[in-house]
Amino acid sequence: MALTAFLRTALLRRGDAAPAAAKPPGSLRNQLLRWLILPLVALVALNAIALYRDALEASDIAYDRSLLASTRALAERVTVRDGKVMADVPYVALDSFETDTLGRIYYKVTGLGGETVAGYGDLPPVPKNVPRSDLYPALVRFYHADYNGEPVRIAALLQPVYDDSMRGIALIQVGETLDARRALSRRILVNTLLRQALLVLAVATLVWFAVRLVLRPLMRLKNEVETRALSDLSDVDQALVHKEVRPLVAAMNGTMARMQGLIASQRRFIADASHQLRTPLTVLKTQAELALRENDPAAMRAIVGSIAGTLDSTIHLANRLLTLARIEHGSGSAHSGPVSLAAVAGQVGLELALPAVQKGVDLALEAVDGEDTTVNGQELLLHELVSNLADNAIRYTPAGGSVLLRVGRRESGVLLEVLDSGPGIAPAEVDKVFMPFYRAQATLEANPGGTGLGLAIVRDIANMHGATLALDRGEGGRGLKVSVMFPAPAPR
Repeated sequence: MALTAFLRTALLRRGDAAPAAAKPPGSLRNQLLRWLILPLVALVALNAIALYRDALEASDIAYDRSLLASTRALAERVTVRDGKVMADVPYVALDSFETDTLGRIYYKVTGLGGETVAGYGDLPPVPKNVPRSDLYPALVRFYHADYNGEPVRIAALLQPVYDDSMRGIALIQVGETLDARRALSRRILVNTLLRQALLVLAVATLVWFAVRLVLRPLMRLKNEVETRALSDLSDVDQALVHKEVRPLVAAMNGTMARMQGLIASQRRFIADASHQLRTPLTVLKTQAELALRENDPAAMRAIVGSIAGTLDSTIHLANRLLTLARIEHGSGSAHSGPVSLAAVAGQVGLELALPAVQKGVDLALEAVDGEDTTVNGQELLLHELVSNLADNAIRYTPAGGSVLLRVGRRESGVLLEVLDSGPGIAPAEVDKVFMPFYRAQATLEANPGGTGLGLAIVRDIANMHGATLALDRGEGGRGLKVSVMFPAPAPR
């Protein structure tokens, strides 16, 4: 359906027409979901990474505190006897040090001279660049190393030792494998990812339902438009959609109103044109039938002459109809440029000089030589405008009368005036004569064979050029004066 297709397009447009090769925007629902869920997933992923790192840091601090407690417990058993550092570690404590449910634990006690007092002598020493930990009020350093092919975390505590004969600093090291830490890290990672995945799923579901709910008014609008009859050009209810979409619906309603006016105008034009053409065609058919039944050559010749006259009037009417249709629907996009209105008036005067002379009408052109009468417009249409005005003036001016074409420059633009000494138009009919096929009473008496389209064509051409059109009494109160004021052309 043409109307439905138009309204669908109007709903999708943003205002300015997109280029022909531009990619269509696609689904509004999919775009909303994509722009809401994808950034959310990215933010949740970053949050999961941050949570995982914080959890690992907290677990490392907890394990390091436990490792420091074991180191301190071992340090309490380090004493000095007979000038030597001794470590009194019972077997129960040794069993707890050497093995754990989640990994192995190693220890080493180093004396004042660097000798190994107890424990694993080959335990990795403290690297030189390891700083002292500021988290605990003790001289402890934590570092990672490899021992027996396994990574270990080691706490190295400096423990003061002394007796009556000596004093110094002993080094107590306790290390543990990373099995427990890795197991805890895996649990933290799995739990974090699981919680974040459930959060993303829940939020995505809520967003999907929210977008579906928010777009429901647009779907109602779509259904309302699709179910309309082809002839229904009434306004769409703006209450169907959100406040932000109402300007689009208002613009669509305005377009519908213009379409409705255009269709109504076309219907009136078609009805009037068919009515105007029906009469001469009927006359032509009647005259042709009379000619077929007539045997007298002279009478037949008279009938053929009447047919020729009727045909001329019909051709004139058809040309006027085509001109009016072309102006309303096609000429608005033609090329415009600077046009000398005086030159156009002069050309029209030359074309209509012979009909004026044959009727006995004095046709004159008044224009100042060298005066700038340039306007921006379409030369063919301006020629049509001047020709219609001059032709009407000659048609309705009786023999012995005069018609004057006057072109001049004014402060506000270029003025074209066409004055005649014909019957004129009554003030009550001035606004009506611009309607297609309407003819004033005075013109009906002066020229019964007119079409009533001349001034309608002049009005449309004037509107296309931004000109103002006015009708008034001629000079001395006789005849008709038609004034067309064109705006001054924009400076180049």
